[in-house]
Amino acid sequence: MATFKEFRNNVKPNWCPGCGDFSVQAAIQRAAANVGLEPEQLAVISGIGCSGRISGYINAYGLHGIHGRALPIAQGVKLANRDLTVIASGGDGDGFAIGMGHTVHAIRRNINMTYIVMDNQIYGLTKGQTSPRSGEGFKTKSTPEGSIETTLSPLEIALSAGATFVAQSFSSDLKQLTSLIEQGIQHEGFSLINVFSPCVTFNKVNTYDWFKENIINLETVPDYDPSNRVMAMTKLMETNSMITGLIYQNKEKKSYENLVPGFREEPLVSQNLQLSESDFDKLVAEFK
Repeated sequence: MATFKEFRNNVKPNWCPGCGDFSVQAAIQRAAANVGLEPEQLAVISGIGCSGRISGYINAYGLHGIHGRALPIAQGVKLANRDLTVIASGGDGDGFAIGMGHTVHAIRRNINMTYIVMDNQIYGLTKGQTSPRSGEGFKTKSTPEGSIETTLSPLEIALSAGATFVAQSFSSDLKQLTSLIEQGIQHEGFSLINVFSPCVTFNKVNTYDWFKENIINLETVPDYDPSNRVMAMTKLMETNSMITGLIYQNKEKKSYENLVPGFREEPLVSQNLQLSESDFDKLVAEFK
C-alpha cells in the first residue's frame, strides 16, 4: 500500500507562499494513500489557472488541460479506464465561468469521479480580476467601482442539477478536507468538492481570517442530515453557502457507467478493439 510520501514527486510548486492550494495538494495525496491507492491507480486532470498546476505536483497520471475543459477530459479518461480513480481539479474561474456548462452536465451525468474546485473568488493567475465567485461590490482591476453582478452559488446549482455528492471545505482544515476527498473517491458517482482556498496575493477581502470568522462547520449543526436534499438546499440558502462538511449525498442513484447498456466491466483500454475482416465487411456493406 502506497504511503503519502509516494504520491509526492520532485516538482516544487510555484504557488505564492501561503496559497491555499498547497493544502489541497496535500489533502489529495493523503486521501489517495488513506483509501489504499497506488500512484498508478490515480489520474489527476486539471484546467488552467494557478490551481491547474496541481496535476504536475502529484506522483500519479496527470494532464494539464485547457481552460474550462478539465471535466470533459477527465470523463473521457474514466470511461476509457474505469479501473482508474479520476480526480479533476481547477479553480472557480475554470469550473464556474468558462467551464460552467461542462460542470453542470458532468454533475447530472454522474460519472464515477471526483471534482475538486479551489475557490479563491478571484482570477489569480491573470493578476487579480473579478470571478463569478467574487462578492457584490468586489473591487478589482476589472471592476474598479465594485462588481454589480450577483455572486454565483455553485453548490445550489449542483443540487438543482441532481448532484449525488456535494461537499465544501476550507484549505486550513486539512483533516476535514482529507476526509471529504476520501469520501468523494469512495462515492459511487460524481463528487463535487468546493474548497475555500484563499489567494494571499490578490484577494485581500476573502482572507484566512475572514473565512474563519464566517464559516459554519456542519459538524456543529444539530440534527443536520446530509441525505436530505431539501435540508441541504435550505442550509446553503440560509448561510449564503458559507458551510463546510458533507452537504449532501445520495447513495441510491446509480453512476453513469452502471446505467449504460452493454458497458463492460473490463476497461476499454484492456479490450481487444481490432475488427475481424468479416465484421469490417459487414460495416462497409451497410453503406453500399
